[in-house]
Amino acid sequence: MAQAQQRTPVTANVPNDLEPYWIPFTANRAFKARPPLLAGAKDMHYITADGRKLIDGSAGLWCTNAGHNRDPIVKAIQAQAAELDYAPAFQFSHPKAFELASRVAALAPGDLDHVFFCNSGSEAVDTALKIALAYHNVRGNGGRVRLIGRERGYHGVGFGGVAVGGIVSNRKQFGTLLVGVDHLPTTYNREQQAFTIGEPEWGAHLADELDRIVTLHDASTVAAVIVEPVAASTGVLPPPKGYLERLRAICDKHGILLIFDEVITGYGRLGYAFAAERYGVKPDMITFAKGITSGSVPMGGVLVRKGIYDAFMQGPEHAIELFHGYTYSAHPLACAAGLATLDVYRDEGLFERARKLEKPWGEAAMGLKGMPNVLDVRTVGLTVGIDLASRPDAVGRRGYDAMVAGFFEHDLTFRAIGDTLAMSPPLIVSEAQIGEMFDKLAKCIKQVA
Repeated sequence: MAQAQQRTPVTANVPNDLEPYWIPFTANRAFKARPPLLAGAKDMHYITADGRKLIDGSAGLWCTNAGHNRDPIVKAIQAQAAELDYAPAFQFSHPKAFELASRVAALAPGDLDHVFFCNSGSEAVDTALKIALAYHNVRGNGGRVRLIGRERGYHGVGFGGVAVGGIVSNRKQFGTLLVGVDHLPTTYNREQQAFTIGEPEWGAHLADELDRIVTLHDASTVAAVIVEPVAASTGVLPPPKGYLERLRAICDKHGILLIFDEVITGYGRLGYAFAAERYGVKPDMITFAKGITSGSVPMGGVLVRKGIYDAFMQGPEHAIELFHGYTYSAHPLACAAGLATLDVYRDEGLFERARKLEKPWGEAAMGLKGMPNVLDVRTVGLTVGIDLASRPDAVGRRGYDAMVAGFFEHDLTFRAIGDTLAMSPPLIVSEAQIGEMFDKLAKCIKQVA
């Protein structure tokens, strides 16, 4: 008989080795050679193991909208953990799930009255796509199975989200993904839109490509279109003026559902609860995550219009209407965190604060124009994307080096997306901190020139 494999006892003192953890969306070998480790956080700052304070230029990962370790949110999570740690998500629930759903629905425009909870933006996107397919099916239009995304769109890492997404590096390793998916062209054109504050004037006509795609496939085969109001993860691409309105009109003409992926733009990032409110366009579904708990506990969800929900509420009352869900949907700790986070947004007027700060933020961002290798600066709400010229022999290295310099030498964290730098701070940022962040970012850009 083969000798049994020895295992480490669960109580053993295991050394804190960097090697076992496979870090997502990260150059693991470069990271582990010089690890940028964070040991603490409070309000606008991260704290390193050696006690340095780094100003957080990217709200964690676009998610700590209320700032870090806010006392009301921390206390709500602690109290909930002591009261109810978990409730089954299927066929049972708990009061805070309904309270949070009501609060979220009240923030949404129009008749986006129903909330399906999950645990991340990726799950929210796949949930919305499944609801779209099932909706047409229950209405007798089972032939509507085609999904349409957009080039340079990011919709998470599920098979559905990657399929409708349009970032090539996120797609190329994973085969055919979902069949029958098509893509709108990106809304970005540097020649026409460079160094724009807010929504660019040029580009609304690009929405008309949806009519061409629908004609190619026939409207009877198309279930839904999904777009980010601002394509953030690809480097902050604001929508051209009138673009989203045209998409809505074309979808209405052909009976196609329109989904806004607001995982990043939701909860104040653009000065409103949702970008749909900023742009005056009501989608059929909104996906959200990140800011719902200010990043404190994983949570996501989908807001759904009443007519979509009602289409499923047919047949025997004891029968399941939608065969979909997650073990941790509406987890008690996440719901407690979400309720406390919404209280902070309301009590501190953080959405309104973001609107007031948009002008000084944009002006500070445009101060980078003319710096070495800066090809474009785009800003909308409290977001900014800065394109740097790539090194001929190492695409993406200049952006990576700038990020490393920010962490180790200039006490600033921000996102490096290839050679694009992105910042989007917690909504509690002050004007003085905005100046500090862009001053430090300028030093990083000069350092990697």
